[in-house]
Amino acid sequence: MSQDPSCIFCKIAAGQIPSRKVYEDDELIAFHDIAPWAPIHFLIVPKEHLASLYDTVPEKHQALLGKMLALAPELAREQGASNGFRTVVNTGADGGQEVPHLHMHVIGGPRPWAKG
Repeated sequence: MSQDPSCIFCKIAAGQIPSRKVYEDDELIAFHDIAPWAPIHFLIVPKEHLASLYDTVPEKHQALLGKMLALAPELAREQGASNGFRTVVNTGADGGQEVPHLHMHVIGGPRPWAKG
C-alpha cells in the first residue's frame, strides 16, 4: 500500500496525527472534518495514498470506490443523519480539492448549512 510521508491524510491513517474516528478497517478510515460545514460532516479516506479521483480510475480501485460510497449511508445514520445527507468528492484544484489525497465528504443534519 503506497503512502506519502508528507500527506496529512496518510499521517492520520497511520495514527501519526490524531483524529475523531468514525470508522476504520484495513482499507479505509473515516473521521470528523476539522472545519465542519454542517452538524454531521466526516470524511471517508482510503488508507492507500491516491491523489484524486482523477488519478484513481484504474479497474483495481473500483471496488474501493464502491466500498466508500456504500459505507456512507451506514456511517451517516450512525452519526445521526435521519433525513438524508450529501456526498462530495472534490477532484483537483479546479474541483476544489484542498488535500491531494482522495476523500469523500459526508455532510448532513438540519439545513440550512452555512457553506456548501
